[in-house]
Amino acid sequence: MVSTEIQPALIPPPSARRSLLRSKKLMLLLGLLFGLMLAFILFAGFAGRMLVSDHPEKSDVIVVLAGDSQDARYRHGMELLRAGYGKHLFLDASSDSSYFGHTPAEYADAFLKQDAKDMAAQVSVCPFEDDSTVTETRYVALCLAPLHPASVLLVTSDWHTARARSIFASRLPQYHWSAAAAHDDRLFGLNWWHHREWAKTTFQEWLKVVWWNAIDRWR
Repeated sequence: MVSTEIQPALIPPPSARRSLLRSKKLMLLLGLLFGLMLAFILFAGFAGRMLVSDHPEKSDVIVVLAGDSQDARYRHGMELLRAGYGKHLFLDASSDSSYFGHTPAEYADAFLKQDAKDMAAQVSVCPFEDDSTVTETRYVALCLAPLHPASVLLVTSDWHTARARSIFASRLPQYHWSAAAAHDDRLFGLNWWHHREWAKTTFQEWLKVVWWNAIDRWR
């Protein structure tokens, strides 16, 4: 009769088990760091493009948002008006501040009368207070109400288009919204890392995007 002996399983000593556990934790941490770094690189590469929503649709009204120092938004809005993208154009301008005795809204009204010429009957100023896209929606709603539009085309700076459309669609869902991008290469470019000012604009706009989606949207 042949006897067989069962060999006991080899159990590594405690020090070896601790070393193996540390190695697994280190590999997991390195994998996590690599994944985060890859995600950051991908986000950084597309951060500028994700801010832009340039898909203008023919609408009843065009609204040119305030905040442009070179009239690029207004000029693009007038191009779209002449191209038949809207029947009336509102130019947003602040009415709660004064420079040399007049508000920006008053200056804008005088400017439109001089610049719009044959289109003067189709353009007007939409005055607003408070320097915020969210609060601007309330004043735009008052300007739109008498015209009873079904659709509205927003014209704003390219880096502002996605957030502006999101805000207006959320605050004024009774209208169909689209957005057109006005470009100013002093302030923004898709490859934001090429210039300091582009990087500054991109960073600040993403802070506002996060604040809108995390806080203001739910108020």
